[in-house]
Amino acid sequence: MLHLQQVIQVGDIARALFVALLGLGGGLAVGSGLVSLLIILDLIPRLAQLGNAYRHSVWFETAVIAGALYWTFADFMDWSLHWQLPVALPVAGLFDGLFVGMLAAALTEVMNVLPILAKRIGLARHITALVLAMVLGKTAGSLFDWLYYQW
Repeated sequence: MLHLQQVIQVGDIARALFVALLGLGGGLAVGSGLVSLLIILDLIPRLAQLGNAYRHSVWFETAVIAGALYWTFADFMDWSLHWQLPVALPVAGLFDGLFVGMLAAALTEVMNVLPILAKRIGLARHITALVLAMVLGKTAGSLFDWLYYQW
């Protein structure tokens, strides 16, 4: 009987280690994806260029890192803001909209690169299939997430 309890404890430890490694791997994948997206889209240098603030670009980078760390801790620690001001939600929405708008504009600039890249690597006549594969992959991934993980 004692041996069975030890096996169960080892199984629980192994399960906990697996979940921890899975969470760490997922976090690294998402973080790497965000960093590569910001680098590929050249969002922070473009923002510094538009604002004529090249010498302050370190502040833009620091703000992105600080925001990511703050909201990570806020999520893990279940922090919540209890603002009674009716102005708080529109301000947060404004900043969210600014970020999403800049990201969409940068993504539009990058999408102009896709036909040029396809021509250079010899996939110009398959550009429709390339874009379709990207769309179907995104759709399949979203459906898998919504139908499998959300239920």
